[in-house]
Amino acid sequence: MENIRRVAALGFFDGVHLGHQALMRLARQRAGELDARPSVITFDAHPDVFVHGVDVPLLTSMSGRRELIARAGGIDDVIMLHFDRHFMQTPWVDFIRSVTDGMGAVHLVMGRDFCCGWRGEGTAQRIAAWCGENGVGCDIVDQVKLDGTVVSSTHIRKLIQGGDMEQAARFLGHPYSVSDTVVHGYQRGRRMGIPTINFPIPADVIQPRYGVYATCAYLPGGPCPAVTNVGVRPTFEGDRSVTVETNLLDFSGQLYGAKVRVDFLAFLRDETRFENQEQLAEQIRRDIDAARAYFDRHKGRAL
Repeated sequence: MENIRRVAALGFFDGVHLGHQALMRLARQRAGELDARPSVITFDAHPDVFVHGVDVPLLTSMSGRRELIARAGGIDDVIMLHFDRHFMQTPWVDFIRSVTDGMGAVHLVMGRDFCCGWRGEGTAQRIAAWCGENGVGCDIVDQVKLDGTVVSSTHIRKLIQGGDMEQAARFLGHPYSVSDTVVHGYQRGRRMGIPTINFPIPADVIQPRYGVYATCAYLPGGPCPAVTNVGVRPTFEGDRSVTVETNLLDFSGQLYGAKVRVDFLAFLRDETRFENQEQLAEQIRRDIDAARAYFDRHKGRAL
């Protein structure tokens, strides 16, 4: 087993928002003081799915969380634990010992509302007391507030479901984004002279308000202004699965199989059913104009 000293930030880190970033910032600071590795210890499934039996639409996929923790939190060492019913029933002391003894954590960082173990009995305060008795460092971080509102994944989900991407970005500390590998679509945009890149929204990830957004696509070659539709393509018959379809404003080429991230910057309009493809194509061109106008207004800030 590798002999690594870690300072571990504990939590689920969905969305990697400003509150999560405060934990990771402190973990990096403590790691520097202790000559240890800053780490994040998190879970592959949301605990509420098992603890409360409710579906939790996630802000980010598991792979997206890893990427965001590195990009927004500055931590590359991410330990993703499998959360299931057996894990839920683990006594909290056993879990904390596995983190300290098994994973080499010499210092823990967590939010004030963090809890773990059977019935959530491992509260942040109990963990801190245990750490004090066992020679392990511990920091409990207070909630982060913005404009008097607690920064939380729950609040950010509501903003995204309402299409308010600019407010969501303020609470996240970065634009809301989706990422995936570009797949072949129905080629309808290409036939209309407006080709798009397409990928599905994973089943466990939140669906933003259906509509059209000014976005920035991060391609293998760098950022590109774009306009993106999220929805079910009501103008066309057939499949009603939710997809992200992005028209790149200043790019020509083939991206099938490439990993692309799309940052959502501003809501432009709701998704609409049109009588025919010609009307749809005309509206898409207006959407492109609206997106370009957005980028003109936010030069130097949007990309």
